[in-house]
Amino acid sequence: MTNQTPTTSSPRSRRWIIIFLVVLLLIAAWFVYTHLGKRLMPNIDMSTPVQAASATTADVPVTLTSLGTVTANASVTVTSRIDGHLRAVYFTEGQYVQKGQLLAQIDTRAYQAEVEQYQGTLIQNQAQLVSAKQTLERYQRLYAKDSLARQDLDTQVSTARQYEGAVQAAKGQIDAAQLNIDYGRITAPVSGYVGLRQVDPGNMVHASDTSGILTITQTRPIAVIFSIPQVNLKAVLGPLRKGQTLAVTALEQQGTQAIASGRVQFISNTVDTTTGSVQLKAMFDNTDDALFPNQFVNVRLQVGALKDAVLVPAAALQLSDSGKFVFIVGADNTVKRQAVITGPTAQDGRIVISQGVKAGDRVVTQGIDSLSNGSKVKLVHAQKIDASELENAPRRRMMGPPPGR
Repeated sequence: MTNQTPTTSSPRSRRWIIIFLVVLLLIAAWFVYTHLGKRLMPNIDMSTPVQAASATTADVPVTLTSLGTVTANASVTVTSRIDGHLRAVYFTEGQYVQKGQLLAQIDTRAYQAEVEQYQGTLIQNQAQLVSAKQTLERYQRLYAKDSLARQDLDTQVSTARQYEGAVQAAKGQIDAAQLNIDYGRITAPVSGYVGLRQVDPGNMVHASDTSGILTITQTRPIAVIFSIPQVNLKAVLGPLRKGQTLAVTALEQQGTQAIASGRVQFISNTVDTTTGSVQLKAMFDNTDDALFPNQFVNVRLQVGALKDAVLVPAAALQLSDSGKFVFIVGADNTVKRQAVITGPTAQDGRIVISQGVKAGDRVVTQGIDSLSNGSKVKLVHAQKIDASELENAPRRRMMGPPPGR
């Protein structure tokens, strides 16, 4: 009978061997992880690269903006003041003319003939006046000697005064005729640009014509009409009533480039009830003809100034459902979300912060989308910011700190 020796490795013993080996592998992995992990794993920088700028202080003008219309300071339709034949014109369309410059000439020979006629009448009346005065002197001597009736003396006095009136009337007729001759020389009543010529030489012109011979538009100076809301009336009316000058800047239609600088000259005496606004008129020297009649411009009216206002770049200001805020970088390079109250915008685009930021605070201007309250940041220059770095910053924060740190 043959004896069978049992196998040395039963299924049960093999399981224990496998378990033992797995435990050994886990111990080895734990040893490698805990003792060599710090040297094998690279050091990951969890800070977010951002740009920052320091809040500064400056005097900021307080301004109101409005849409305005450029209006000629004067627009004059030049007409003839007498009837006559238009002999010549001495201007070209679109020309700039000076006040008093000769523009046209009307035939005045008929009025010159009247002057000569009235001069003859004057000489005749003057001679009659001399004769009447001489007769009056004789009557006065006779009356003194009681050789003339009082009635005859009074009649001669009236006759002398009658001729004095005739002489005066003749002089007036001469002056009127001479004035018509002067009206034949049509001169510019104001300085400005000439429009289209309405009448050509050779035509008859009349004092009753309404279309005129030409139109002159005065553009130096020139006016801009604009309106402000009635809630801002106090800020404008007070300085104007005290004789202060309010500066005005006209900007092109996009509102970015200044065209001309002027001053407020007039404010309306009533509020427009349909719009709730008050109309103002500003004057501009316009020596460079930058403004043109009926042109639309943006108007910036300075009504005051903020002294030592805190300013931050516009890129630092953020808006959320709870209001406006900025991220302030602390001394330990962590950011704090700070609610702020803003004021007007400076001319260089920076924003006035009325509350929430003080001068010298560093505010984040780029990389804000990757931040939350308490985030760690790394300040970099504009050219050093890597877009992929900003893109991966939220992912690194979600991964948490690396093992062993």
